[in-house]
Amino acid sequence: MKNLAKYTFAVIDVPSFQVFCKRLPLLPDDEMVKCRREHRPLPVGARSFSSVKRRRVVITGLGVVSPLGCGVHHAWKNLLEGGCGIDKLPSEKYSKLPCQIAAVVPRGSKNGQFDQNIFSKSDLRTMSPATMYALTAAQEALSDASWFPDSEFNKQRTGVAVGVGMIDLTDVCETYDALKQSYNRVSPYFVPRILPNMAAGQISIKYGFCGPNHAVSTACATGAHAIGDAFRFIQHGDADVMVCGGAEACISPLSIAAFCRLRALSTKFNERPKESSRPFDEGRDGFVMGEGAAILVMEELSHALKRGVKVHAEILGYGLSGDASHLTAPREDGTGAMLAMSRALEDAHVKPEEIGYINAHATSTPIGDVIECKAIETVFGSKSNLYVSSTKGAHGHLLGAAGNLETVFTVLACETGVMPPTINLDKPAKDLKLNFVIKKPSKWIQTSPRIAVKNAFGFGGTNASLCISQYIES
Repeated sequence: MKNLAKYTFAVIDVPSFQVFCKRLPLLPDDEMVKCRREHRPLPVGARSFSSVKRRRVVITGLGVVSPLGCGVHHAWKNLLEGGCGIDKLPSEKYSKLPCQIAAVVPRGSKNGQFDQNIFSKSDLRTMSPATMYALTAAQEALSDASWFPDSEFNKQRTGVAVGVGMIDLTDVCETYDALKQSYNRVSPYFVPRILPNMAAGQISIKYGFCGPNHAVSTACATGAHAIGDAFRFIQHGDADVMVCGGAEACISPLSIAAFCRLRALSTKFNERPKESSRPFDEGRDGFVMGEGAAILVMEELSHALKRGVKVHAEILGYGLSGDASHLTAPREDGTGAMLAMSRALEDAHVKPEEIGYINAHATSTPIGDVIECKAIETVFGSKSNLYVSSTKGAHGHLLGAAGNLETVFTVLACETGVMPPTINLDKPAKDLKLNFVIKKPSKWIQTSPRIAVKNAFGFGGTNASLCISQYIES
């Protein structure tokens, strides 16, 4: 333990401010591992040399439950073929609301459908639909990554970071009705069902993962923040593998009524639901609520290479910012979006001209789409080889699960060289000057490596951007 005497002083330069780290003990990687295996306490604040070097983080597993279908292959194929998961809501409970459409996960026992029967009666009592979506997507992602560790050490080095944007309001309403009848009618599982960290907790419990057990709830930026936080956990040595993403299942008369009161939802396409979500189009009139989950398995590069597992892509950088402006509207000058994108590029050590594709947050709102586009123009300039799309035209806005589902599609774009389209983009708004991927997928013509940016913004002025790259063996 002589190495405990070694100390360092780090200064991280960031635009407009500096972060000064205290003197922290640095340990060689093998000493850190030895301490963990022997269950010896580490010195307060100890970091490994590799964490200071910023460990490379790659994506090795993907899982999806979405309005475009369940399963990554099914959803990606449907997206590229111009499919749309938005339909009219059948219940009479929605008939008097201004918005009567949503993007719902297809249910059933057929291929590409979510089969609730795989869960036990006990599961159905204790879990929310969002948690069940997350568990289903996690199983697919872990299978894709071939990661079901047996050893306690590997389980302790595997963490979970999964968030939920909103609780199930139907559960709240039904429980309140039960309370009016009798206190004893309230389910003892009501609180666990509505806690936003339960998707992460249930995944951790099911697979025995004892690394960071982390939940994010930052409105529509939830999924992207969860991925970015997991990226940082691996970078800095808190885990070798992270299961991360987000889930959402909050479509109900109350939630749709509430968003209608905010004048946030599309209301002009109740009889033509497939045409309702139209990012960047001059006829857009609001977003369409969606539901689902998407989970990614990320791990430290050498850990993945030692296992010989397939690498889908690499996470290069993560940027966060706050608008400090308005509860529900983005800052008009786009500063928050610009800061998030710029910080992601800086974190990735990537220049704006190296980016070939941006998967935009664009939700099909009159204000938000314009502000994001202006921010992109400011950060990246007028580039002929930069393309932009929003896949929300196909699957609606999954709120807390939007950023992670769209990250999966961005990862696949980097991996396959095919950029997904923005459907329903009949006529781009005249004040938008970007190169959009319109209606049909487009081949990525930029030379390798293919590098993309994924944006996600949420109510409260919370913003996240991820920089994702095609993986190329060095």
